[in-house]
Amino acid sequence: MDDCLFCKILKGEIPSEKIYEDDKVYAFKDIAPMAKYHFLFIPKEHGQNINDVSDFNTIFEAIKKVVAEYNFTDDGYRVVTNVNKFGGQTVFHTHFHLLAGEQLTGFGR
Repeated sequence: MDDCLFCKILKGEIPSEKIYEDDKVYAFKDIAPMAKYHFLFIPKEHGQNINDVSDFNTIFEAIKKVVAEYNFTDDGYRVVTNVNKFGGQTVFHTHFHLLAGEQLTGFGR
């Protein structure tokens, strides 16, 4: 999509700090981190949100690889996706946030 922020990142029109890439997934550092480590994982094929995703395995395999590389497994981490307006989605390209590196609060018990 021509006006999609993440599609522009994938095309190299907007710079990003890549942390992972394979043939289907691209991951980069969030420019407004909400944790010590805050990475975004996006499929290379545009879809608005998880309602458009038929294969979650590729994204979660990429997340698992980065989690292992950065040694987040023992201390823990959070994976979040926002869906549409009420879910807080602001960029309408499917994406997952990986937050780690410090004690996270605000969800669950």
